[in-house]
Amino acid sequence: MSEATRYSQVALRSVPGGVQIKVRAAPGASRERVAGVHAGALKVSVQAPPERGRANEAVARVLARSLGLRASQVSLRAGEASRDKWYALEGVTLDAVRRALEELEP
Repeated sequence: MSEATRYSQVALRSVPGGVQIKVRAAPGASRERVAGVHAGALKVSVQAPPERGRANEAVARVLARSLGLRASQVSLRAGEASRDKWYALEGVTLDAVRRALEELEP
């Protein structure tokens, strides 16, 4: 299965004002990046430790950078203390997010 096909399996849901995306956080990594797909969630590796919300903030920054959004457009909606989270992407459509996922480097 190609990486692009896998990115198409990321759980997305349309909500008023934007889209929510399911993320699997991997804190304490050696580098920050989108690292593939894990169980229907976009796996995001960050260097920050899972303390006092630092990893959640780092995940939001990586999402914004990777999907071509402003930092202010990305916010945590659910899963603050869990590896599996939902982030809100404000001011975008499902189609725009799908296109951005397709353009991610494998």
